[in-house]
Amino acid sequence: MKELVEVMARALVENPDEVVVTQTQEGKTIRIDLKVAPSDMGKVIGRQGRIAKAIRAVVKAAATRENVVVDVNIDSEGEEGSAEE
Repeated sequence: MKELVEVMARALVENPDEVVVTQTQEGKTIRIDLKVAPSDMGKVIGRQGRIAKAIRAVVKAAATRENVVVDVNIDSEGEEGSAEE
């Protein structure tokens, strides 16, 4: 899952070297944290959150094959909080 989010995020942003993806798992729940440069947040979120929703939908579809629940959180480097649904 981590690699999938990383590939999608790097394709969207202007600063692909600043994309950081971490993955933690607790039981059947996987938490994926995506961090991008502040200037790239708009590209990853999209208008009205459409890109973020699309990323979550693709990851959710991939997760159903592995029978796990995935939570994708999007943050900007250097900012606290997240832009999750």
